[in-house]
Amino acid sequence: MTDATPIQQTARPHDRLADALADDMAAVGRLISTRMASEHAPRIPEVTAHLVGAGGKRVRPLLTVAAARLCGYEGDDHIKLAATVEFIHTATLLHDDVVDESAQRRGRPTANLLWDNQSSVLVGDYLFARSFQLMVECGSLRILDILSGAAATIAEGEVLQLTAARNLATTEETYLKVVRGKTAALFQAACESGAVVAGAPEDHVSALAEFGDAMGISFQIMDDWLDYGGAGDAIGKDLGDDFREGKLTLPVIRALSRSSTEERVFWRDALERGRADDLDRARAILERHGTLEETRAEALIWRDRAKAALHRLPASDLRDMLGDLADYVVVRAL
Repeated sequence: MTDATPIQQTARPHDRLADALADDMAAVGRLISTRMASEHAPRIPEVTAHLVGAGGKRVRPLLTVAAARLCGYEGDDHIKLAATVEFIHTATLLHDDVVDESAQRRGRPTANLLWDNQSSVLVGDYLFARSFQLMVECGSLRILDILSGAAATIAEGEVLQLTAARNLATTEETYLKVVRGKTAALFQAACESGAVVAGAPEDHVSALAEFGDAMGISFQIMDDWLDYGGAGDAIGKDLGDDFREGKLTLPVIRALSRSSTEERVFWRDALERGRADDLDRARAILERHGTLEETRAEALIWRDRAKAALHRLPASDLRDMLGDLADYVVVRAL
């Protein structure tokens, strides 16, 4: 396992990938703008535009477009699939912010704060419905199965995370199920659907699916490290969000397995209280047991698995850029 190579700010992999696929991504943007409109409920585009316009990098739809083009696709159904993926992602963000009672998303106030919880939930439902309309238009039952399955897995992962919150008995196995549900499932579906719409050979489809899964896991593990490790402002979220919400992420789960009785009492009480002034002691315990560094190392392991899957595909500039993107997720959050 090797550490990630530092990447210059002016040559970020997702920017280079977006530049290489600029025409496709412009078409995705136009389709998103068209399909998020509502003739009868103007609040829908207002809420959606607030989140869509907040500077998200559209990495997930970019993966769909990249996978399709990497596999030689020359049609335009991948544009619909990319918009589908972004609608699913945006819907989950709207719902998540209500569940988590978040105050910030992508460096801006959350939609539920600017409007209300009801609007966030209902607009999220609308975007889910729009996503299903788009995936059906591609006329592929297999693609419908991939993307609808991902939507179900995401919801299942969020419920699992909710039930595991503040439960000190949460295992790494449960944590990985949560990560696969809330994050990796859509990364995997984005890559896999792009390969399927291109009519790629099955070994290429499975390679891209495995790439998406592993990169999604690496991304989420790194995000969980960042929640305790710093860079809250840089990633557009408040430092310690997971801690205040009582989420048992990898660094906490591993620290708990090594904690003294006194430390376990602290974790039980602190996760229940969810107070910001407990965060410094929590971080000190994580550092004492070495679990922050272990968490980053785990993210690198999954990064390496993602890059290994890519090497089962023919060499190309797009393949190299996807590999650089896998490196980037362990340097900073997307």
